[in-house]
Amino acid sequence: MIKFATMELKEKKQQVIENLLVIDISAEGKGVAKWENRVVFITKAVPGDVVDAKVIKKKKNLLEAEILEIKVPSKIRIEAVCEHFGSCGGCKWQNMTYANQIQFKQNQAKEQLERIGKLTINEPIKIKSASKIYNYRNKLEYSFSNKKWLIDLDKENQEHINLNALGFHVSQRFDKVLHINNCHLMDEPGNKIRNFVYEKSLELNLSFYDAKAQTGFLRNLLIRNTTTNQWMVVLIVNKGFEEKLNILLEQLATEFPQINSLQYIINTKRNDSFSELDANLFTGNAYIEEKLENYVFRISPQSFFQTNTYQGLELYRTVRDFTKLKGDEIIYDLYSGTGSISIFMSGLCKKVIGVEYVEQAVKDARINSMINNVNNCEFFSGDMKDLLTEEFFAVNGKPDVIITDPPRAGMHLKVVEQLKKSKVPVIIYVSCNVSTQARDLELLSEFYQPEDILAVDMFPHTSHLENVVRLKLKS
Repeated sequence: MIKFATMELKEKKQQVIENLLVIDISAEGKGVAKWENRVVFITKAVPGDVVDAKVIKKKKNLLEAEILEIKVPSKIRIEAVCEHFGSCGGCKWQNMTYANQIQFKQNQAKEQLERIGKLTINEPIKIKSASKIYNYRNKLEYSFSNKKWLIDLDKENQEHINLNALGFHVSQRFDKVLHINNCHLMDEPGNKIRNFVYEKSLELNLSFYDAKAQTGFLRNLLIRNTTTNQWMVVLIVNKGFEEKLNILLEQLATEFPQINSLQYIINTKRNDSFSELDANLFTGNAYIEEKLENYVFRISPQSFFQTNTYQGLELYRTVRDFTKLKGDEIIYDLYSGTGSISIFMSGLCKKVIGVEYVEQAVKDARINSMINNVNNCEFFSGDMKDLLTEEFFAVNGKPDVIITDPPRAGMHLKVVEQLKKSKVPVIIYVSCNVSTQARDLELLSEFYQPEDILAVDMFPHTSHLENVVRLKLKS
């Protein structure tokens, strides 16, 4: 039996349910049980566990609960590697074997495609599993805060604790940050860089950001790397303290000579977004470069690039295989970002037209085309629902294949309608959110039917999944 440390229960409000069998896991990473015709979501529970659970929230048909004691551990339960597991909002499936993570992702993807997309799927969804299940991310963004998230054991000695933190925001608490000692999402020296910045910032007496009061100098720390072992570090700060900032950056450059790009961004806005702000180069290059097969991609602080390079390559190969190109096709790449899919496809077709909302991404895509001596890709900036018209097709050529890789919210209804009108023979739909993809597939089903489905596991220890569907125009 495994007991969990808890605070004293308030008899009036806290209800304990004994011997709950956990039968499934939710997309949010919580165990799922049934009790008195209600669904119970249990934090940190694994399918197969039998637990005593404390109810922390009640709704009409569901309960939310926390484990008091694991009576019988599940056969698929394992010890989480990370010391921050459970407190940190990421890697919520880390206490479950990776093989079973894949199985539950298959189940969830199939359920969403059938329930929302009205598809009939007779076999499990095929998934390309990750070759690296730790240290697979090429980008991490940390937040500075003067309001460190304290676990229960720390709260008694709060007056003696350093409340400055550098880490990740606590779920549903924009003003609280969990301080991170060691994260298993990025290769070294990622942890060493973050911890060095934290210690030196304290020594220099630089103020950490207060999200509520909108005060403080240090706001965010961005670390990026590539499979070619190039490193970028960007400090996002408020105004002032230029002399101390220079000292901190100089110390960082000296301690970590492997940093190829060291930059800082001044952000005085109320939110943390910095995509529209200028980056100031302190030392090195203004970018780092990643290589996928024979193509090189330049990555700046604001660039979008698949966060898992290893699985990103598998994703692009899947898209390429699904297009079944002969060499004379015109391809439209919708939501083309910095042009990675467009450039990856360029050697196998006549022409690629990339369409993207973010203007800076389009500029990056054009630069990436130039670096790779790709001459058959054109990129356009604008709102997809306004830009993708019959006139646009007439000017740039009617596509033989459309690749669409929209954000999590899926495609705008007007874009879906334009795709239906286009009667393009093949659509390759790439999605990081199977539920919105399923919704769009149902909307397209009047004219298009799925021919093949293959998922790529980009984010081990989470419920997230990239899913690729090849759609063929009905005859």
